[in-house]
Amino acid sequence: MPVPHSITPIERKPVRGQIYEKLRDWIVSGTLRPNEQVRDTELATRLGVSRTPVREALQRLEDEGLVHTAPNRWTRVSAIDIEDARKIYPIVASLECLAVRLSGAQLMAADLQEMAEANERVARALRRKDPVDASAADCSFHLVPARRADNPELTRVLRELRVKLRRLEVAYFDRGALIARSVVEHKRILEALKRNDVEDATRCIEANWCNSLTRLTEAGVNAKPVALREVASQP
Repeated sequence: MPVPHSITPIERKPVRGQIYEKLRDWIVSGTLRPNEQVRDTELATRLGVSRTPVREALQRLEDEGLVHTAPNRWTRVSAIDIEDARKIYPIVASLECLAVRLSGAQLMAADLQEMAEANERVARALRRKDPVDASAADCSFHLVPARRADNPELTRVLRELRVKLRRLEVAYFDRGALIARSVVEHKRILEALKRNDVEDATRCIEANWCNSLTRLTEAGVNAKPVALREVASQP
């Protein structure tokens, strides 16, 4: 199992959440590849914890669809299905438009600056050809309005959905083409928010997600996904 050789042991408090986040990040980045078998005993040993919190973390990942388990037989990382994008993107787009409508008047200059900086991180990661960082920065950009909306359930749902989308984006990352155009589209969203034009901002968000879905599905149809572990290890 391709667990990194150099691992910082999990701190004792809170163990469960740390293990979940680490395993989730390994799945998203491709350290643990689709259909790869994961073993709770090996993970517990490598992470320096008991099997119980590892099993709890794997159960949570299964609930979120990131792993599949055959009881008493195996646990495997879920396969990547490009059809998931067609199901998830419209939901995320609708929820993000709701977040902007709820938070538009409450967004402060610091929020817009945070979004601008996240977009710059997207651009820098693309220049480095780093799909993991590019997708993470893209997620940070989009979650600012949800956080300002002061609706924890909305933020939680969006975060969970974005994990699945990040995995798709990383898998089909073709050296920047999928996310590069989003940098320009993000600037249009920011310009609308700076004008306090919530309706235009929501239109720009819808366009961004519609265009992103088109780019992603075209990549899925016309090309095989890049080898995840290879991409994740690129400088």
